[in-house]
Amino acid sequence: MKKVMNKPVDYVDEMLDGLCAAHPRYFTQPEKRVIARTGGAVPGKVGIVTGGGSGHLPIFTGYIGPGLLDAAAIGDVFASPSSEQMASAMRHADGGAGVLRLYGNYGGDVMNFDMAGETLEMEDIASTTVLLADDVASAPPSEAAKRRGVAGMVFAFKAAGARAEERGDLAEVTAAAQKTADACRSIGFALTPCIVPQAGKPTFTIGEDEMEMGMGIHGEPGIWRDKLKPADAIADEMIDRLLEDSGVGRGERVSLLVNSLGATPLEELYIVFRRLRSRLSDKGIDIVSPLVGRYATSMEMAGVTLTLCRLDSEIEHLLAAPCDCPFWRN
Repeated sequence: MKKVMNKPVDYVDEMLDGLCAAHPRYFTQPEKRVIARTGGAVPGKVGIVTGGGSGHLPIFTGYIGPGLLDAAAIGDVFASPSSEQMASAMRHADGGAGVLRLYGNYGGDVMNFDMAGETLEMEDIASTTVLLADDVASAPPSEAAKRRGVAGMVFAFKAAGARAEERGDLAEVTAAAQKTADACRSIGFALTPCIVPQAGKPTFTIGEDEMEMGMGIHGEPGIWRDKLKPADAIADEMIDRLLEDSGVGRGERVSLLVNSLGATPLEELYIVFRRLRSRLSDKGIDIVSPLVGRYATSMEMAGVTLTLCRLDSEIEHLLAAPCDCPFWRN
């Protein structure tokens, strides 16, 4: 294992210390494993909280800032934060208008956020939940509620944050988040594994000349493994699967997120985007404000996720609204 670190046990805490030290304008750490917006909760604004395991920066902590999130609870690498940490994050996000819990559909996160919500109810802090379940490879459409949440969270963070900045109430912010979450479909592929520092070994093995389509961001099994295919063939399969699942067709508008899982360079992401743009243009589908880069990673895994967000006038307005964090500015 080659990693730039000190002790594996200190990996997450030292990372969070460095994140806050590098970006004090945006992030503060009021207590261990809880990151909140510098300056505290905004009075009268719905607070938006997320949470999950480390190893996925900029998700989860990176999207705290104006027009986005208010706080996040962070667990060990690929491990859920505790319910106490989640409850603390919610308290730090509460400006008196309630709190939205907005996060991915993973068992430990769901259980602990549900417990945190119950704790906050006893403190008279209202909260709601929106789960991201956008990974089409993880379950068929008939079981969409079982799907994993991946990079579609980025779009949902943005839409919910914009509605909260407009001073929408808790129901309105929740509805914007849910509508955007429902509009997202994602799929990814992996070329190499990553190494969890405290495990010290790869999360899975894969041949030097192989790829796996549909693999999850923690190394969950995909839908096929085969020889590495050309970029155009990979892009075609991903966009075809997302279009089929979403039903998006001619005359519609979408936003695309072409995301590196960590090690894949920008050059290769743009090769993929070039093909996606051509394919969607041929189908009469317009791409609006695409995102290309590292937005939701899996440590040093080489691979790409593609997220398609189906737009209407409301979602497009929310995605275009001002926001400011180290990883996304409008």
